[in-house]
Amino acid sequence: MVKKHGKKQRAKQRSRRTGAAHASAAANTLHNHPEPDTGLLAGMMPYVPGWEADDALATRLVAACWAACMPCQKSIGKQVVAHRATLAGLAGTMFLTQPDAVRTPTPLTGGAAREWIDQAHGKAFTAGAETALRAVQELEETAAADLLDATLDLWAMSGTSRPGIGLADRLTQAPPRQRPADPMDAFRKAGINVVTLDDLDLGDVDAYHLAPNYGVMPMKTTGPDGHPMPMLLLYPETEDAGIEDLEARTDWEHWGLHGMPHMDPLWRVRARIADRSLQGLVHVGPDGDDAVELWRAAESVSLPAAWWDLLDRVQHVLVVGPVPEPETPGALKAEANAGRLLAVVARVAFA
Repeated sequence: MVKKHGKKQRAKQRSRRTGAAHASAAANTLHNHPEPDTGLLAGMMPYVPGWEADDALATRLVAACWAACMPCQKSIGKQVVAHRATLAGLAGTMFLTQPDAVRTPTPLTGGAAREWIDQAHGKAFTAGAETALRAVQELEETAAADLLDATLDLWAMSGTSRPGIGLADRLTQAPPRQRPADPMDAFRKAGINVVTLDDLDLGDVDAYHLAPNYGVMPMKTTGPDGHPMPMLLLYPETEDAGIEDLEARTDWEHWGLHGMPHMDPLWRVRARIADRSLQGLVHVGPDGDDAVELWRAAESVSLPAAWWDLLDRVQHVLVVGPVPEPETPGALKAEANAGRLLAVVARVAFA
């Protein structure tokens, strides 16, 4: 009797720890679903002090959703409803950032959950984001469960074309332009041996100086909600830098100074807390290493206190360029009118 009771207790503990259904835990037949190889919610929502989502719990639920495993969705879903910060992270990632056509809840979504979705829309990376995320705490359990159901419907759609592995282009509206194919592929298909810089053993040679380089000018802009947002104006520092280079090395969208471009958490503006300076602008690859480095600070320059405080509060930056002569009045607007302006909302990585 004692032995059977101990087995039941261990099964309950295993179920709570893994999120698996109790029957699976009791039979010791736990299974795992393919999970993304990057932090599921990393950089997708603004940081709210004391309101951190459990990324591991969120990842298990989304993985079960993508695998269409209802027993795991049901058991893990109960834990997510109980952990409101995680529910807020999952729901906020979908509804705070998505366009109207995507965010529309189903007719079965309850009134309280539907009201939260309507009020939360467009609040990502604005002053109203924290209020929207914390409001999930006030939902009754039934409304929270409704919100989770509506959220998982969108997460299921986000994973239909991928088995849950790798999320570099997840959750944000697809940009109107994709990175061009490598022009060297045509030579390779023709049987011509192509040697690139990646194939060479360059030893201590810094690859950054072999590629086009840019400089940055800190500025401020106003978001669609009327709140201020930090902005970096990108200008060419080498002759080969410019619109053609950015189109080839990034998937930033063409931007005409209206609305807000898509947010890509893999683009990082590196900031150093010790001296309140910016250190670089990079794109992080699937392996976590810097895949593209557009700008690197030649020296540390402390930023004005007001700009740094805004950066610390918003934790995302609107990056716009290239603008060949950024100090010339009207230069930014002229590039936008000519269709030569690209933009992205990048995440700030503090160190």
